[in-house]
Amino acid sequence: MVEKLHKIWVDGELVDWDDANVHLLTHSLHYGLGAFEGVRCYKREDGGSFIFRLNEHIGRLFDGCKMTLIQPKFTREQIMQACGDVIRANKLDECYLRPIVFIGAGDMGIYCPNNPVRAAVIAWRWGAYLGDQALKKGIRAKISSFARHHVNVSLAKGKIMGQYTGSVLAKREAKLAGYDEAILLDPQGYVSEGSGENLFIVKKGVLMTPDLSSSILEGITRDTILTLAREEGIPVHEGRLTRDQLWLADEAFFTGTAAEVTPIREVDNRTIGDGTVGPITRRLQERFFGIVKGTDTSHVEWLSRV
Repeated sequence: MVEKLHKIWVDGELVDWDDANVHLLTHSLHYGLGAFEGVRCYKREDGGSFIFRLNEHIGRLFDGCKMTLIQPKFTREQIMQACGDVIRANKLDECYLRPIVFIGAGDMGIYCPNNPVRAAVIAWRWGAYLGDQALKKGIRAKISSFARHHVNVSLAKGKIMGQYTGSVLAKREAKLAGYDEAILLDPQGYVSEGSGENLFIVKKGVLMTPDLSSSILEGITRDTILTLAREEGIPVHEGRLTRDQLWLADEAFFTGTAAEVTPIREVDNRTIGDGTVGPITRRLQERFFGIVKGTDTSHVEWLSRV
């Protein structure tokens, strides 16, 4: 359960946690139209708190609004400022942030162009998404019976509310079957992503991940890992991946703001590599946490001090 804090930013004001409510006729609640983001703030070794790649996250939020023809009432700069305001108002040194833009109450029905466009930013304390042991030892994943949407069915590059129903069903299916996470294929049968994460494999020293023309989110942590891999001299290939390529991988891992860099030790009861965290996964994981936690001083442009 999310721990109750003090303040939530709603439509330009910091309001008390318990007062941050919406009407039951909120359009996005019924029809799923709206965009959101997931952002992390980390406490670094110098004691300062920094939001990781805030500009890119809010840029993607506004891209989602553009794709869905939603015009936010607030600017990118105002939403970024709100992220810092919420962290300070709740006296947090580390947290997860959820900026969200949605359609409010008014008319009902599919087409309601005059309903108000609303915005909020919520912060809460959130540790490792899949658990601390998952980061250290890896997780078990299952290829889901639910497919990721075709690119002509959904807006794969947007974090759009209603599109996550498939992810919820895939995650539930995997958990009920005794696995930690689901992996979705696309409608053509190629590997897409996790229920809320991008996916990488390593084979013969090459880091591989589905390309951006696939039905995947253009993950910001995904981009971070690709950048770090190239800096480390690790060969990178972006392209289609098949299920058997995944099963036969030497290493595999998920990336995402929530999942960070989570190793995968098993898929569909097939051990990945030797069943432990592989050397390239560990190397990239250490670089990532070094940057966000403060032992690595490269890429200061990715950090926004609170």
